[in-house]
Amino acid sequence: MEKSKEKVKLAYEALDEKKGEEITIIDIKDISIIADYFIIASGSNALQVDALMNSVLEKLGKNGYEPLRIEGIRSASWILMDYGDVIVHVFSKEDRLFYNLERIWRDGKTVSIDQL
Repeated sequence: MEKSKEKVKLAYEALDEKKGEEITIIDIKDISIIADYFIIASGSNALQVDALMNSVLEKLGKNGYEPLRIEGIRSASWILMDYGDVIVHVFSKEDRLFYNLERIWRDGKTVSIDQL
């Protein structure tokens, strides 16, 4: 399995295990050089957003993947975890609606975990 798909699957599992809401995978490799995939999830409050981030860090770390950088930890309303070819966005519900990345990246292809 290619590394980016493995990272997506691991991140998805980590988010799902901590009850991340509306987990969305967007394939952007054909429309952007930023990354191959975005994964977007929501938490119901700041504590859950933090728990989702920690779950992703732990699961990917155990499999040898460390983030290049993490942004937004202090606010816990939008945390961006950059794994190079995969970027994980963990939002509060309000910030997810406000920033609406799904709309901004609508030219990408939304894929299910089963399609990977």
